[in-house]
Amino acid sequence: MFTSLVAAAPVATLLSFIPSPSSGSVHLGPVQLRAYGLMIGLGVVAAVWVGQRRWAARGGDPDDISSIAMWAVPAGLIGSRIYHVATDWKRFTGRWGDVFAIWQGGLGVPGGLAAGVLVGVMVARRREMSVPAMLDSLVPTLPIAQAIGRWGNWFNQEVFGGPTDLPWGLRIDESHRPTEYLASTAFHPTFLYEGIWNLALAWFLIRVDRRGVLRPGYLIGLWVFGYGVGRLWVETIRVDAAYLLWGLRVNIWMSLIAIAVGGAVALVGRVATAAVEPTSDLH
Repeated sequence: MFTSLVAAAPVATLLSFIPSPSSGSVHLGPVQLRAYGLMIGLGVVAAVWVGQRRWAARGGDPDDISSIAMWAVPAGLIGSRIYHVATDWKRFTGRWGDVFAIWQGGLGVPGGLAAGVLVGVMVARRREMSVPAMLDSLVPTLPIAQAIGRWGNWFNQEVFGGPTDLPWGLRIDESHRPTEYLASTAFHPTFLYEGIWNLALAWFLIRVDRRGVLRPGYLIGLWVFGYGVGRLWVETIRVDAAYLLWGLRVNIWMSLIAIAVGGAVALVGRVATAAVEPTSDLH
């Protein structure tokens, strides 16, 4: 699938930058798939699989997680699109039909996470599940889904950072570069930065959950805090057009709010004595 990206490039050149796909589609025989949607789908599958294992380790029915995903995933997609359009509405002026073209990119993660978690809690209550236990089981899977989904930005050559001469700079085609950076060829691969950060955050959340240093249901605060820190870092180096509020990108403000709220929730949820670690790494 990726052979065409690098077949003509010398090995020495490959070590100096990350190539970008020439197309936003993936061909599986006669079938053509939009890579952006495929990455989101793979992220969801990974999150559901890990979530089922974590919920089963707590004595729950894995089918509960499938039921939650059936409602939370569509809600998350709708919420993320609404957030993106609301915070970047000028881009759609005169072409409002593109609001529904999700395959072109443009999903606001904060809106999607908020909508998905809210609907997930509602479904858990209807199924008479323990909401705190459900949240602690599923929260670490969310950054896993984010890490995989971010590869869709790589395929679309979008939401990258500023120019860089680092060995891992991302090569961007001229047609995808902002006007002020047409002379630059390599940019910070923010999709990769955020992906690595989210995988590290998922591992950290699982470790914290195993140690029992937070009361049931409060792991979500630590996730929100960690997501805010990582997103704040990434937003400061992104160069794509964004709506500004008081001179700063909207997502910088949202990151600061996430850090403050998530940190407060995590602090409130601390317990005096850490619990004994469970035997399962997924619990």
